[in-house]
Parts: sequence; structure tokens; C-alpha cells
Amino acid sequence: MAKLSSINKNNNRLKLIKKDAPKRAALKAIIMNRDLPFDERLQAQMKLAAMPRNGSQTRYRNRCELTGRARGTYRKFKLSRIKLRELGSFGRLPGLTKASW
Repeated sequence: MAKLSSINKNNNRLKLIKKDAPKRAALKAIIMNRDLPFDERLQAQMKLAAMPRNGSQTRYRNRCELTGRARGTYRKFKLSRIKLRELGSFGRLPGLTKASW
């Protein structure tokens, strides 16, 4: 089980990402628009840099929903490899079968 503080920190990042997403997208659109004057684009870049870092999508970590494990997480199931195998072996995940050959 991951530390509860790490899980909560990640959840707070997700809330901030959802809250800041439209503003970040608008600023990035201004920055990437080459038709605008350089000064306006520079101001938008400064505003983006002044925003909290945890509002960036790259700061979010995919974690297992059951254990909070950060590594070896399958995006489709939102479970770590360990829990995926455990639940799959007991037949608790619909559509997942154990391979044998």
C-alpha cells in the first residue's frame, strides 16, 4: 500500500489539473500563434509560468485504484500488475482470462 499522503497529493493534482485546464489551453494557444506580436506571446508565456506547477498534466501519476501503487499500472483497468493478476486469477475481472498454452 502506498503512503496515503502520496495518494492524496496525486488526487489534489488531478483536481487542480481539471480546474486549470481551460486557462492553460488558452494561454498555450496564444503562445503557439505566430501571427500575434512577440510581446503578447511573451506575456502569455509569463502568465503560464506563474501558474502552479501541479496544474500541469505531466505532474499527474497513474496509480492503482486499490493499492495506490505508482509503477506497473495498467491504464485500461486502473490496477497495478500485481492486483490485476490476483483478481484475474480469481475470476473477478470480467473479460479477463488466464492464458495457458
